[in-house]
Amino acid sequence: MPTLARAVSLPVVESRLTEPAPALSPAEVAGGDPMHSSAPLAGMSPDAAAPVLTEWAVNRFAGQRMVITTAFGMEGCALIDMVARAGAAMEIIYLDTHFFFEETHRLREKLAERYPKLHFVNRGTSLTPEQQEAQHGEALWRDNPDLCCHLRKVEPMRQAMMGVDVWFTGLRRSQSPTRANLQVLEWDWKFGVLKFSPMASWSRTDVWEYIQEHDIPYNELHDREYPTVGCTHCTMPVPGSRPDSYSRDGRWAGTNKTECGLHGAADKIEAANRDRGAGRADVDVRPGGGGI
Repeated sequence: MPTLARAVSLPVVESRLTEPAPALSPAEVAGGDPMHSSAPLAGMSPDAAAPVLTEWAVNRFAGQRMVITTAFGMEGCALIDMVARAGAAMEIIYLDTHFFFEETHRLREKLAERYPKLHFVNRGTSLTPEQQEAQHGEALWRDNPDLCCHLRKVEPMRQAMMGVDVWFTGLRRSQSPTRANLQVLEWDWKFGVLKFSPMASWSRTDVWEYIQEHDIPYNELHDREYPTVGCTHCTMPVPGSRPDSYSRDGRWAGTNKTECGLHGAADKIEAANRDRGAGRADVDVRPGGGGI
């Protein structure tokens, strides 16, 4: 049975948003079952509007270490605005993979200028593309995208999440089948942190309308048929895509990969390492390998 040493604060029942919550173990956070990941939204409906949920969380977890992570997609921009409107001086963590689009770098500067009370912090890898090429070949992103994502996203995120109590994300259920069961508030076993996703029930149209209503800067690539924005090598435009439409078809095109490994179950590299440690010899971590 997995255990986690660090307790988090989460209410079971409360009548006021500012009432201090007792320190609970991860099992108690999960309603008494350590294998159950959802957590109660005390005093708040999970169907409330995303800005309302965000303000609730900012107040509810005041005093805890809260962070946002973003790759500067449209959902992340909306969430940053919601947190700023809720009055939180929060840390905005991003993982510069060394393969960002120039448009993404420009957007980061625009957001930092618009939201001066928020702290934009790069927690990306120190592994340079040249070092990666020397160790793994000239195009790891093509030859083994799972390993590339593990090195440039998963491991840096693990370091970034150390000491974090509440992780704010821009995830939505309709983004992909792997996110269909996303809860507004749930325990993330991979990184050992409480994950808060206020836009879980929103559609991309909802996000786009919020962006327009509040005139929020967003990645200009969305206007050029990029429904999502990741690394330069692994993100392509999707013909006919509009800012209010969402698809992951442009990510890792030509492979069956749809996630970078930050969200959901353990990524393939972690699973391979775990299985090797358990004595399995049939693990295949090549792209499309059948051992995972």
